Amino acid sequence: MFEVVAPRILTTVQDLGRFGYQRYGVPVAGAMDSFAAKVANILAGNAENSACLEMTIMGPTLKVINQCNIAITGADLSPTLNGERIDTWATRPVKKGDVISFSGAQGGCRGYLAVSGGIEVPSVLASRSTYVRGGFGGYGGRAVRKGDVLRGKFSEPRTRIRYVPREYIPNYTSPATIRVVLGPQDDFFTENGIKTFLNSTYEVTPDSDRMGYRLSGRAIEHSKEPEIVSDGVAVGAIQVPGDRMPIVLMKDAGTTGGYPKIAHVISPDLDQVAQLTPGDSLRFKRIEIREAHEIVYQVMKRLDRLKEDIREADLAP
Repeated sequence: MFEVVAPRILTTVQDLGRFGYQRYGVPVAGAMDSFAAKVANILAGNAENSACLEMTIMGPTLKVINQCNIAITGADLSPTLNGERIDTWATRPVKKGDVISFSGAQGGCRGYLAVSGGIEVPSVLASRSTYVRGGFGGYGGRAVRKGDVLRGKFSEPRTRIRYVPREYIPNYTSPATIRVVLGPQDDFFTENGIKTFLNSTYEVTPDSDRMGYRLSGRAIEHSKEPEIVSDGVAVGAIQVPGDRMPIVLMKDAGTTGGYPKIAHVISPDLDQVAQLTPGDSLRFKRIEIREAHEIVYQVMKRLDRLKEDIREADLAP
């Protein structure tokens, strides 16, 4: 399907994640921005959980081996086809010899490229997601490299493009407002510490990655020792270690941790965090668990509406 000409910063194969194995110490992994990955697959005519490419800041250069249909969503990484700019959040037929490349992010951090039929890699523990630190899943358990061949299924080229109406396309802005539910160890922080957490702007540091986003800003005051007996952690947990700076745990985070967790990011807002780059900023907004459940429900309904509202247009000559 594609030969990797240049991998650039970090390009991996991801689906929606590896669930049910955290009890054994296996991280979830999967697409950092699950909404963008789902929509890429929907546009490509795939199941939402199909394997696609996650591209970071500078997407790869790919040479098409066999004709297929692609869809690109997520951050605008300035995609081109044979040097000509193409739209994101839309499908595009490509043929043998075409070159797909990206010149860099114009907003956001991670883009997604889905191909009709999905990218064919082995399933490991019920997922095709790459967990680079563990060396398994995806394409050989690693980011793609120059010369790799990414295989997929043959698909007839579309004569019309499919695209997402603008009202469904996220706006990856900074500062982002990220909604959280306090706990489970918010009692490890003083009242002033909680206020600081909820009323400050934090900046994403260069130490941030798929495992966790390390933030800098106003120190959050503990009421107890900044360590706990290690317990289970979930994606989206916000730990505050001894340096009093928050860390948002992301898709490749470990399954246990020994720092108190002041709050959890609600799952829809993790997509926003995943699109922040070093130097971007965010603020946290407290909501109650019942509100979080309602937001998740509304996001699911919105995705259903999106499927019905996808539009078609003739290809530009």
